[in-house]
Order: sequence, then structure tokens, then C-alpha cells
Amino acid sequence: MWHKVSPLAFRIGYIKTWRTTGYYDRKEYAQSVAEDLQVRKLTLIHFKGIPLGNLFINHSGDKNVTVVVFTSRTALALGKDDENLHALRNKLQTRFPGYTFQVEVKEVKKPELSASIVADSIARQLEKKMPYRRVIKNAIAKTLEKGGLGIKVKLGGRLNGAEIARRETYKEGAIPSQTIRSDIDYATERAETIAGTVGIKVWIYKGDVFKK
Repeated sequence: MWHKVSPLAFRIGYIKTWRTTGYYDRKEYAQSVAEDLQVRKLTLIHFKGIPLGNLFINHSGDKNVTVVVFTSRTALALGKDDENLHALRNKLQTRFPGYTFQVEVKEVKKPELSASIVADSIARQLEKKMPYRRVIKNAIAKTLEKGGLGIKVKLGGRLNGAEIARRETYKEGAIPSQTIRSDIDYATERAETIAGTVGIKVWIYKGDVFKK
């Protein structure tokens, strides 16, 4: 029997790193992990409607927490005079008074190679009732055009409002899932269509990483 493993977790310690880093006290470990999940959830809700790539949380000494948001729309994420960042920092500070928060926004240079942004783009277009085959083929073409070596997209649900839910897979190029040095970005997303929820999974292969 084989088991499904996240392509990101499978490569942690080799070419990938944790999305939350820092030191946790052993007695407060469970509480700290729960708080990190709440910070991540609150940040995603705050930036809802903006295509986000990775979201990193870094803990340093004296209860300092740095939240780094990667997005392809930095102007929208920052807002006028960084008002969005100040609003998010105030929300986090109010929700977790024992911590000091810093929020940074960084630009994703090639959004077509970010699985999170590609999955979000597909989901938003499906919610606008666009034909899913055309949406996926356009996403695949753009990813390969920008230098991606392979992409795989899986959909599951009532596609095009069909009575019976089904799954469909679209793949172009190579996706070496068992090769640890292969840099594969992976993301999941949900499209809330009129007919129901459509699940989306995206794998993007960017090449091999060779390091000592």
C-alpha cells in the first residue's frame, strides 16, 4: 500500500524549509502551534481576494513575530501608505497581546511558477462560470512559457454543474514526485461554485536543486 505525502513536507530538510520557524518552550508547545495557526488564518482572511504565494512566520526572542507575505499584487497588499499592513498588525496585536508583530510584503517575480497563485487564479475563474478546460489549458500554457518544466492540475467536484461529481487530471511536462532534489511547488484551493465546491490541486516542477 502506498501513502499520499505532501510534496512540500517530503522535501523538508533537503531543499525545502518549514513555513513557521522559531523556538518554542516545551511546556507551551501546543499553545504556540495553535496560536501560529490562528495567525496564519487571520492573515489569509485579511488578504482575502489578493493572490498570495507563500506565508512565512518567524519567531525570535522576546516574543517577536515576523510575518512575511509573498504576493504578486504588492500594491493591493500594502494599500495606500501601507494602511493594510498597519491594519493587519493592529488586528494581530489585539488578538495576541503578548507578542510584538512585524508584517512584511514581498513580491513574487514569476506568479505563473507559484502553485498557490496559479490555484487561486483557477478557482476565481471557475467561480465566474468560465469553462474549466479552457482555464486550465491557459494556466498550463502560461506556466510552461515562463520556464516551468512541468505542471499537473487535478479538479474534483461537480464540474460545469454536472449532476455527478467527478475528477479530472491535466498534466504537461514532467512531475518527478519521488525525486527529493526536484523543486516541486504544491498547493490546494477551493472554488465555491453555484453547483458546489470544486477542489483544486496544483503541482509545478521548476527544476532540480543541487547543493552541498
